[in-house]
Amino acid sequence: MADTQVLRLAIVGAAHPHVSYVLDELAHRTDVALVAVSDPDPDLAAKHAAPHGAEAYREHRRLLAAHRPDIVAVCGIYGDRAGAIVDSLDAGAHVLADKPLCTSLAELAEIEAAAARASRTVSLLLEKRHYPETLAARALLADGALGDLVQIASTGPHKLNRPSRPPWFLRRATYGGIIGDLAVHDIDLVLLLTGAREGAVSAHTDRADPEFARYGAVLLTAGAATATVEVNWLTPAASPWHGDYRMRLTGTRGAAELCWAQGRLTAVTDDRAPFEVPLPPARRPAADALAALVEGRSPEVDTAASITASRVALLAQESADTGGSVRRWSADVSPAD
Repeated sequence: MADTQVLRLAIVGAAHPHVSYVLDELAHRTDVALVAVSDPDPDLAAKHAAPHGAEAYREHRRLLAAHRPDIVAVCGIYGDRAGAIVDSLDAGAHVLADKPLCTSLAELAEIEAAAARASRTVSLLLEKRHYPETLAARALLADGALGDLVQIASTGPHKLNRPSRPPWFLRRATYGGIIGDLAVHDIDLVLLLTGAREGAVSAHTDRADPEFARYGAVLLTAGAATATVEVNWLTPAASPWHGDYRMRLTGTRGAAELCWAQGRLTAVTDDRAPFEVPLPPARRPAADALAALVEGRSPEVDTAASITASRVALLAQESADTGGSVRRWSADVSPAD
């Protein structure tokens, strides 16, 4: 895979619209070709395969055996993802996965073990890392403008649009939980921005409907920093945004607020009054991961980052399911621990 050959890409599961992150990238690359798509819904598989002259399958193991893809993108029903990822790794493919990576800690251990024995990469498509506001905030922190980061407060409201949601999305067994689905983005950013490798996490979620929680909140310690993450499916229907996502960063020398939906980053420091921070261009969600795999390097969201963000989110979901108990987390846990 180190030469200039065209790498074979397959889609295993296309139930979530985020499959477009990977498919849209094909227009920017001549060194990656879509060879096959699988999904239990044959019409959905055909829909994504046909424009690229790819083959469509219902069953992903048949696809893997027939095509031996170099890269597999997993964007299917959440509860099905772990099996698809492990099978893809065992078939020798690198994996790009929509979030959540899986829906249980036991599944996560299986994925980590499979990645290790296959010596392949698992990269989670965490698009909030690549937004202009996030890139600019990372630069502020890297320059020391805010001092040491000590507190983070993030909110992630979403519109549910219930009539358009498929039945699997509203069932706990196939959805997995609101923390793993929504809060994992902000958990990942907390880990990225703090550089922390251990801490503790607890969470609470809505208990009105055991099948589908409408809201949840996470309390996360990451090294010396403390973070709160609030997520919900309660954005009013008349809102101009699907979600007015925000994050406030508090440092020892300044503070900043990311307003992703509004395309703004504001900051204030000890020696500078409030100001608008210029924003760089956005990065496409799957651009770095695909480029890295083509070039034979590790993507920014590598296996370790993907596993750790998923582990913390799943521990938080487990905390919520058990009344808010505190769970320790570490980036150095292995499947055998």
